[in-house]
Amino acid sequence: MYRYITQRLLLAIPVLLGILLATFALARWIPGDPCRAALGEHATAAICDAYFQRHGLDLPIPMQFAIYVNEVFHGDLGDSIRMARPVTTIMIERLPMTMELSLAALIVAVLVGVPLGIISAVRHNSLADVLTMIGANIGVSMPVFWLGLMLAYVFALLLRDTPLALPPSGRLTSGLTLLPLNEVWGFEPTGPVLGMVQFISNMYLFNAFVTGNWEVLIDAIRHLILPAVALSTIPLALIARITRSSLLEVLGLDYVRTARAKGLREWPVVMKHALRNALLPVVTVIGLSFGGLLSGAVLTETIFGLPGVGRILYDAITARDYTVVQAFTLVIAVGFVAINLLTDLSYAWLDPRIRLS
Repeated sequence: MYRYITQRLLLAIPVLLGILLATFALARWIPGDPCRAALGEHATAAICDAYFQRHGLDLPIPMQFAIYVNEVFHGDLGDSIRMARPVTTIMIERLPMTMELSLAALIVAVLVGVPLGIISAVRHNSLADVLTMIGANIGVSMPVFWLGLMLAYVFALLLRDTPLALPPSGRLTSGLTLLPLNEVWGFEPTGPVLGMVQFISNMYLFNAFVTGNWEVLIDAIRHLILPAVALSTIPLALIARITRSSLLEVLGLDYVRTARAKGLREWPVVMKHALRNALLPVVTVIGLSFGGLLSGAVLTETIFGLPGVGRILYDAITARDYTVVQAFTLVIAVGFVAINLLTDLSYAWLDPRIRLS
């Protein structure tokens, strides 16, 4: 297994370089330039020439790419052209929000989608099966921006002043704050450790849980419910449909009929014998869904006023902020590679017949 992991990690290097090269080239081929996007259409040629020289954009494209790759290998993702701030700092502020939202949406999708798929497969062609598949088709086709607005309208306006009311935007209620973990625990990290501590501190749920700040934890969960539900609808529908089709196929195999012929009850046959072998395609869909969620839910974050990756990535693309686009694309690509590796490793645990070598 260790050899397999090493091979996959080595093969990921050219993949990441290819993604970085494609992003680097596409960012510079789109119409417009970062000077006029940042300074306005009335910026003179002399001002733009100085702007390009200051940010190294006057160099040939291959030289710009070589410089950027060298900086990445040395752990420097560069500075934002538009905001004049280190991209690493922006990432520490923004990426934890998207990770929290993605994990919450994925948990909702799995906890609801897998049971619905199981019920639909076991009760094949019944009313429950028909209603589940209708709901799955609606979930796939429902626009996220419309669902987000409807959820905010119902739970923040119609149900206002009731126990079911939920906040429509933001991460925390005004007046509530969270301190960085190093300040709570009284230590002063430096260098990369400081960045890691700040990154973890910006994951509000984890921060509030480990520091015992239960008021902030409950408030952060309440703020996360509506965006997580809105974002989970598409992966939930896909997981339910894949679980149903995969389990239906396994329930028709010989060993399942043999287990039933031995007198085993239906639910032990389904849960113990059939479901585990039906989970391989489901796990694949879950991994791909999580990678897609990490790439940034622009509409969800915009509707619910969440400061995550999606919104800043959209702003960076429209403002031709090349360094931000490249850095976040690279981090998201690394996340996809890691998730795919974990998904492949889970196959050997789910199905003992699979050997990784």
